[in-house]
Amino acid sequence: MSGGVVDTAATEAAEAVAGVVAAGAREAAGVEALLAAVREGRVPQIPALVADLDHGQRRACLPALKALRKELREDWSKEGIAARGALLLAGAGCHAGPAGAATWLGGRDFAVRDWAQHPALARLVEAQPVEWQVEVATRLAARPAPRWGWSYYPMIEAVVRRTGCEVPQTEAFVRGWMDRLRSGGGPQPTLLDQLRADSFTPVLLPRVFELADIGGLLTWRFSPRPGDAWPEAVAGLAAAGVVDRATVTDCCLARLLRGGKPADQRAFLEVLRALAPTPEEYASRARDVVALLDGLSVIAGHAQGVLTELDEAGLVEPELLAEASAVVLFRAEKKLVRAQLGWLERAARRAPERSGPVVLAAAQAFGSADPGVQERALNVVARHLKAAGEAVLPGLRLAAEALNPVHHRRAGELFGAPVGGGDDDGPDTGWDDTLPPAPAPRPLGAPIASAAELAEELSALLAVEEPEVAVFERVLDGLVRQAHLDRAALVEALQPVRRVHPWNGVGRWHDCEPRDILYVVAAVAGETPPQQFWGSLGNKGHSRLRGGDNTVHGTVLAARMEEAAWQVTADRPPYLLATPTDSSGALDAGVLVERLAGYEKAGVTPGRADLCAALLRVGPGAGAGAGAGARAGASAGTLRDSETLRAAEALGSPAGRWVAHWLRTGGLSGQPSERVLFAPGRGSRHGHHYGKRWWEDVRRVAVAQPGIGAGPEGPDGERLGPEFRALLEGTEPSMARVRKVGAWPWWPSVHWAAMLPWHREELAARWLDHVAAGADRDERGVGRMLPVLAEAGGPAGLAVHLVVAYGLGARHAEDRTAAVDALLVLAARGDLDGGLLGRELGELAACGTVKPTRLASALTPAAGTGAYATVWSVLGAALPGLLGASEQPVRGLGDLLALAADCARRSGARGPVAEVTATAARGGSSRVVKEARALRDVLAG
Repeated sequence: MSGGVVDTAATEAAEAVAGVVAAGAREAAGVEALLAAVREGRVPQIPALVADLDHGQRRACLPALKALRKELREDWSKEGIAARGALLLAGAGCHAGPAGAATWLGGRDFAVRDWAQHPALARLVEAQPVEWQVEVATRLAARPAPRWGWSYYPMIEAVVRRTGCEVPQTEAFVRGWMDRLRSGGGPQPTLLDQLRADSFTPVLLPRVFELADIGGLLTWRFSPRPGDAWPEAVAGLAAAGVVDRATVTDCCLARLLRGGKPADQRAFLEVLRALAPTPEEYASRARDVVALLDGLSVIAGHAQGVLTELDEAGLVEPELLAEASAVVLFRAEKKLVRAQLGWLERAARRAPERSGPVVLAAAQAFGSADPGVQERALNVVARHLKAAGEAVLPGLRLAAEALNPVHHRRAGELFGAPVGGGDDDGPDTGWDDTLPPAPAPRPLGAPIASAAELAEELSALLAVEEPEVAVFERVLDGLVRQAHLDRAALVEALQPVRRVHPWNGVGRWHDCEPRDILYVVAAVAGETPPQQFWGSLGNKGHSRLRGGDNTVHGTVLAARMEEAAWQVTADRPPYLLATPTDSSGALDAGVLVERLAGYEKAGVTPGRADLCAALLRVGPGAGAGAGAGARAGASAGTLRDSETLRAAEALGSPAGRWVAHWLRTGGLSGQPSERVLFAPGRGSRHGHHYGKRWWEDVRRVAVAQPGIGAGPEGPDGERLGPEFRALLEGTEPSMARVRKVGAWPWWPSVHWAAMLPWHREELAARWLDHVAAGADRDERGVGRMLPVLAEAGGPAGLAVHLVVAYGLGARHAEDRTAAVDALLVLAARGDLDGGLLGRELGELAACGTVKPTRLASALTPAAGTGAYATVWSVLGAALPGLLGASEQPVRGLGDLLALAADCARRSGARGPVAEVTATAARGGSSRVVKEARALRDVLAG
């Protein structure tokens, strides 16, 4: 009996063990099945496989899933991307805690192909407990969303609508909601109908007014149907009572008051206009509307119009007019200022008892930079001065001190006391200009002394987009110097920099630039056999520095670095000859002679490219065309010094004889500039690409120079290399030149200017097309090199003045500012020919290239620096062309005449200008005629 019991117990135990083993096998099989499905990217099967696992099995999967995530992070194959989607679902389902699940789902490495929008994820989330779903949705909505591609909105929306939980109001969720409204295909209801039917609208719409970078979406019209754009939809919702009208109006005004990008501001202004608040609604928010007067021009104009209507309707207190005037009359927009003066005028006419505050408010415009605005304000004051009474005179006399001297006499008569000291007839400053000091280039400094210092300088060079000339030249010279001293130590010091900045070659569509000095660094490290460098010299087809679209300046830079790369591996000279002595790229002749003497003593032969670059950087000798504005402190006056020449003549090498001959003969002489008109007209063929034949619509004044041809010959027949001669090839305008220059991928840089630091006239002639494009093609950034040209050496002739003229007429304000800087530098150095610049401006205005409005906006701040005589010298020569260009009034011409009158008066200019006199004799009272009469009277004394 006892034996049977024992047998039964043993059997039950065995069965229990077998059951446990079987259960363990099934659990292991479930885990392995999930992991296999993840590896194979079977996304639709993941929810069912996760559902088959219990809590322990899911937790057991997490280590393997995390390891697989690391493995797949850099796998961008089709299979890897699919596996990543399956991994997203499996990891979310295996995290029992919502915090861990939300962190897993929010990983940026799962954003590929928007796996978060896959229906399988929705099924997996729906199968979880409600509390888990709500917490995960809340956490995901609170995470910062990327600027594009946030794909969790559909899942979160489904959770919110399914569970009835609180609607998230985070920025990411609001943006997702706005995008989702119009994401479907096929016929759809209007935006207004969708918003009206959406339960999220009352909660999320007020949050729209807090978003940034939303202007494009708000102004987009989805269809021509009414209500299918956000402004109309918001107004429709407010009218239907879906959202509170007062709340939306307040939100809109608050958003405009907060400021932001112009596109956003204009979009919310459209919403406000669509809401169309009533005068009573605006009146209750009048202080907010006054605050808008300090905003964007279009918003200030809207606020001004609203306040004007409220004031005329008597819905705001009279003091509001003075507050609004204090803001608007100091703005630069003439339209707003004129409208404010008109509001003041109507207020005084409507209620004469308000004349006192009106004239005092109008007097604030006496400080305007525009004499025309000052005159208009003075007229308002004159018309209402009697009604205002004598109590306002002290305030008006004080404000009148800010008037332009041309209005002093009239103001003194109106206010019963002299204005401006009573000296209305004499000039303020005579012909003495207030000009900035002429800039002087900075010395380059001592050479780099160690490999560690060189590594630091190289890192600094690579950290900026366009390094300074001094930085690049010191590093290039330092590589040669340190390779000569201890190449092994140099390689070790540069190793950290090479790891961060490996040499990858010059791109096919890129020009050679200073950061390509990594080519020389690679040569120092022996990454490329020296024979490859040697074979690339002069061989464009095999050089890794010379792409198919290299500019001539990029080719020179490539030639220098190719040669330096060869030198650090073969010749290893002690230093470079062409390293400049100051930041402009100029090289002192005495220093060059000393360097050559050191080469001869060491028995080193100079590199051809290095020597050619050095010759172009040496200034002309005294009397050899250094120009009136030779740099103070530079070597222009001492290059022919007998001591320097004797030292040069003592050199015995072929390179030394060439340098001595170059210094003795003055090197490259300046090229003559001829003014030509480039106007090819339309051809018989038309390109299919935008801008391919842009020149067909251009009439451009250009400069023709003959070029240097083969260049000057040395005593043993030496000539500059072809790369260097190409810098000074002819500039006769032609279709071939237009195509070549237009194909350059980069615009001029300081490194280009440093190649010819004593030839600014030649540089200007060759860069003229780039600068002119800012005026006749409205391109941006064309003027940044104009101050560099003005500070360079050599004569400043027709080409230099013409590029400054194009810069003054450029489309963009920053380019005009650069041209003004160049103008003042030329004047400070005594190189400005105001008559030449003015005549060219007149010709360009006659061609329609330079618009008077742009010219006025450029020259007004130039005069504001105190350079009245300089500006008058330009305008006095430009006015004949400007006034004779058209019989019809030209916008901005009145401003130029007013500026000319102010400058002529302050500088004491006298003598009639025939075109000004003829314009002043015309009938009528237009701004141009009035300002011409004022200028005529000033010139007549």
